[in-house]
Amino acid sequence: MDYSRFIQMLIEETDRRAPFEDKRIMTFLNPQSYYACQQELSRLKATGIQIPFIESSHLIRAMFAPISNRSKLVSTFKDVLLLEQDVQLQVHAVQNKTESNPGIPYGVKQIQAPQAWSTSTGYRVRIGVIDTGVDYQHPDLRQSLARGVNLLNRSMLPHDDNGHGTHIAGTIAAANSTMGMMGVAPRSIIYPVKAFDHLGSAYVSDIILGIDWCVHNQVQLINMSFGMKTRSRALQEIVNKAYLAGIPIVASSGNDSKRRSIDYPARYSQTISVGATDHNRRIASFSNRGQYVDIYAPGDKIISSWTHGKYHEMSGTSMATSHVSGAIALLLSQNDRLKPADIKSLIKRTASPLRIRKSQHLDASYGEINALRLLREGIKATPIRSDPLTLTANLKSKKKRPI
Repeated sequence: MDYSRFIQMLIEETDRRAPFEDKRIMTFLNPQSYYACQQELSRLKATGIQIPFIESSHLIRAMFAPISNRSKLVSTFKDVLLLEQDVQLQVHAVQNKTESNPGIPYGVKQIQAPQAWSTSTGYRVRIGVIDTGVDYQHPDLRQSLARGVNLLNRSMLPHDDNGHGTHIAGTIAAANSTMGMMGVAPRSIIYPVKAFDHLGSAYVSDIILGIDWCVHNQVQLINMSFGMKTRSRALQEIVNKAYLAGIPIVASSGNDSKRRSIDYPARYSQTISVGATDHNRRIASFSNRGQYVDIYAPGDKIISSWTHGKYHEMSGTSMATSHVSGAIALLLSQNDRLKPADIKSLIKRTASPLRIRKSQHLDASYGEINALRLLREGIKATPIRSDPLTLTANLKSKKKRPI
């Protein structure tokens, strides 16, 4: 393979196109070819050449760039590359209305998280939230946030210009017991990974780069409250890389009321797929359901944090996913030796029974996440480590974490 020629053709192609026009994921069949191309890119950048629209994932040896199917580059190097369209994904939520301070929201109570706080609060468990960013000034989140990364503008913090990411972060880790709300795991640490724009849209390549960042920065858990209808080989590969690295990925199943199908990436077996329930522990009308859903959690009319220090009610499997991530954080704080497969098994085994209507035709084994049972069983699974700080201590005494 002529690496210099490949890079030169790639730069010429991207120079002629808009950054989001016909984006492609190019996975190299030969690892040596990938690394040689990366070296050539680095050499050119060192000479001062600007290469703005080409990005790479070292974990799956892939490059992302706006190139056409009719490009000579595609036909010339088709024997050394796997190409696929870089399609868009959407967050899995519907905005309902602005709300006042929710205290401990019903979903947090419904999964019995408060009863678990005397044992675990998710102390310092690192959670990557791949989403729209987060409101760093929200009073309920300021002590629960790490710096994270903004994949849309690497020079900026991952500030939330949509609201969805802040809502997810609040359900997981809000920690304001006196004047605000409490999340499921109030002493966990959110690492915001901004991959979605102000409209709640992202490309598969952004998600791949987000997971790549999470693996390299050693997060312990990844929350992915979004999805798409089509399968992506490259996305599945990066999900598998995280799985093999021991990082559970919690993914929302989708809001299409489907009974036999769910969205990707939740459809991949390496993820923990989540459906939504309502106040009555019944499957929410909008939620996908069936054999591909591993666990359900509250997702209907969920109040959580919002941009500009506010609160919002939202519905969706996105909201359900954040409850499951919080519960897993409680578990990992006590037992960080569990692998993703162990956690999925524990979640299913300790779930609370759903209230299932006859018309839903679902097996009685489907259940809703139960944080207290999960913690009790998870502690028994292997030797544990202690959580030095629980809610028996004053939450306000916690030191502010740098962002």
